[in-house]
Amino acid sequence: MSLPDLVLVVVASFLAATLAAVAGFGGAAVLLPVLVAAFGVRDAIPILTVAQLIGNGSRVWFNRRELDLHVVGWFAVGAVPFAFVGGLLFAAAPLSPLTRLLGAFLLLTVAWRHLRPGPPRRPPLRSFTLIGAIFSFLSALLGSVGPLMAPFFLAYGLVKGAYIGTEALSTVVMHVTKLVAYGQASVLTPRSLAIGVALGPLMILGSALGKRIVDRLPEHVFVWIIEGVLVVAGIAFLAGG
Repeated sequence: MSLPDLVLVVVASFLAATLAAVAGFGGAAVLLPVLVAAFGVRDAIPILTVAQLIGNGSRVWFNRRELDLHVVGWFAVGAVPFAFVGGLLFAAAPLSPLTRLLGAFLLLTVAWRHLRPGPPRRPPLRSFTLIGAIFSFLSALLGSVGPLMAPFFLAYGLVKGAYIGTEALSTVVMHVTKLVAYGQASVLTPRSLAIGVALGPLMILGSALGKRIVDRLPEHVFVWIIEGVLVVAGIAFLAGG
């Protein structure tokens, strides 16, 4: 890895986490195009998964007294098998279609934020098994589905620390299973693991900075930045896949 690539990845990790802490979404999706440019799709998603695991684990710890373990349990029932299957499919998928699929997903994420209907009705507790299955499978293939998954946790009635911690612990279950599958399929290499571990603290520091500035700058500016990055990256992946 060249020094310019290293600097770009470090800066992008910190900025992505900061943007997400202010705007509430999109940090992993913003970082993913940079990782793809530096390492390629096959290595980028495992690296991102390791970094996300560290970041989400820290949020679980900070909000450990407010976790809804019933939600996490039902989520895990669907998440574990489908994240594993998705991880194995990711390892076998041809790179060009996978890159185009990732580009389409980034564009759809932006479109969904603007075109989606109102918040979903309060989901029954057991429906988190289906939610876990669907989003864990997609996450194993595409890296990050946080903007699409979060509304269901909010609609259930989780707020503040309960929402942050419960969604984070559910995501930890998903990421651990994905990493097991990536390891089984030999796409999680020692190099990818080391890079992901190195990026984790940077994302935590970015989140801490975001909390400091969230009340000082308008949130919509950060949302525009995140959506702009997603649109540009999505078009580039579709064109170059």
